[in-house]
Amino acid sequence: MSSGKKFVAMSLMTFIVIIVLGAMWGHHAPADTTGPTFNSLGNYPSTTTNVPVTQVGINGLASDVGHLGVSINFTWTLITGFLVLFMQVGFAFLVTGLTRAKNAGHMMMMNIAAFAVALLAYYAVGFAFMFGGIAPIANLGGVSPLTGIFGHGSAGIIGLHGFFLQSHGSYDVGVMVLFLFEVVFMETAGYIIIGAIAERISFAGFLLAEIAMGAIIYPIYGMWLWGGGWLAHLGTSLHLGHGAVDFAGSGVVHATGGWAALALAMALGPRIGKFNKDGSPNAIPGHNIPFVVIGTLVLVFGWMGFNPGSTLGATDLRIGLVAVNTLLAACVGFVMAMIITNAKYGKPDISMSCNGMLAGLVAITAPCAFVAPWAAVIIGGVAGTLVVYSVAFFDRIGIDDPCGAISVHGTNGAWGVLAVGLFADGTYGVGWNGVGATSTHGVRGLLYGDPGQLGAQAFHVVIGFLWAWGITWLIFKFAKNFMQIRVSEEVEIQGLDMPEFGVLAYPDFVLHHASPGHVETDSENIPVGSGRAVDLDRS
Repeated sequence: MSSGKKFVAMSLMTFIVIIVLGAMWGHHAPADTTGPTFNSLGNYPSTTTNVPVTQVGINGLASDVGHLGVSINFTWTLITGFLVLFMQVGFAFLVTGLTRAKNAGHMMMMNIAAFAVALLAYYAVGFAFMFGGIAPIANLGGVSPLTGIFGHGSAGIIGLHGFFLQSHGSYDVGVMVLFLFEVVFMETAGYIIIGAIAERISFAGFLLAEIAMGAIIYPIYGMWLWGGGWLAHLGTSLHLGHGAVDFAGSGVVHATGGWAALALAMALGPRIGKFNKDGSPNAIPGHNIPFVVIGTLVLVFGWMGFNPGSTLGATDLRIGLVAVNTLLAACVGFVMAMIITNAKYGKPDISMSCNGMLAGLVAITAPCAFVAPWAAVIIGGVAGTLVVYSVAFFDRIGIDDPCGAISVHGTNGAWGVLAVGLFADGTYGVGWNGVGATSTHGVRGLLYGDPGQLGAQAFHVVIGFLWAWGITWLIFKFAKNFMQIRVSEEVEIQGLDMPEFGVLAYPDFVLHHASPGHVETDSENIPVGSGRAVDLDRS
């Protein structure tokens, strides 16, 4: 049995063990099906009619109103989580369209496998590592089981409660809502890496990457920002503003995925034919621009859950500003990329314009709740510009990123984090990360008088890069010693669909034999699935 097949078999056995352990872990006590065991949330009471004019009656009415608020927040968080889940469809269309037809099945399989594999890893340990000490969250009724954290005070490093979504032998409905919303964010980081490793990673190597993302890379760094960890407390430990602030994940989600993608792209090396002997890059066009556009629009729609949903409650009326800022940045990013590519090439580049829209979305994700609409326009415009030149930069230094994922998510994730430290205007975030609870203003950036906030954001960018890139590089440096993380040259030239999965995405298509990035009128047609490898020019 090959090392890759052994790894897949071991992964399958691991997940079976996870299921058994989860079942054993959770049946020491009766299940809490409605929530009252841990957060005093039962079925909605009926005491709102005929309220007696007594202290008891007033208390009952107040309790009913509180229950109603939590119910609204549950519904909001779940629906926005479903929108973020739908982003998987957008990613699948986008990365498949940006790569070649001979690998379309490979790309689609990676997207759906990422969803399943990373989710199980996050369920088993990742969620506990990230949010095991987050309680209380008032919007969701407290999530009181999540009270375990390693590293006290301002030095939180990792969560300790919530493995297999169990706590004290039972479970809590507020925790379930939080898990659903947060697992789809983790999935987003897992999808990001697909764009940079496309068309040459082995399926076994890919599964390893997704397990690492769901269990270690994303949740541990996420805990440092969102789980009560040390980066969030830089405001109290080093007096840097409100500590590192990242409303919906420009850094936690997108930059983490982008920098992990960079490490993987470096570990794998470029695709055959991408670079000439002098280091100059060849364009390897994707096979379906309509897929790219559809995927981009689906992602925009999903982002309406990603950013507004991060309030974890519709009772936070900031959701309107968050949604508007998100759309403004996306559209300006698209327009800037379209203008720049038109100026450079004489025609607007469709795929780069779409990446400009995605770059605007990524950049506004951290500051969306803290900035005015005019600032969202600037943030999106800078993002649309950055993505064009960042893609060119990585090409120049020999990094092969087929879909521009590193530039969209890594470069612009970092820009979005820094934008909080520049443009946050103080109208939101009073008491954020435990800083300034009695203050008259919230999170403020450099332009509004708080240079310390920019310092905290710089910490976020640097530490985020070192963690995501470094841990991914180390994992795959070690993995190379016992498994094949890249397919053979023959498989890469033929296309990964048949060798990796035994099926073709387009069985009736005919491949066109041409040099990478060029169309030749005297080229040779070779039927897909004929088993005949195409000898591409590697010069």
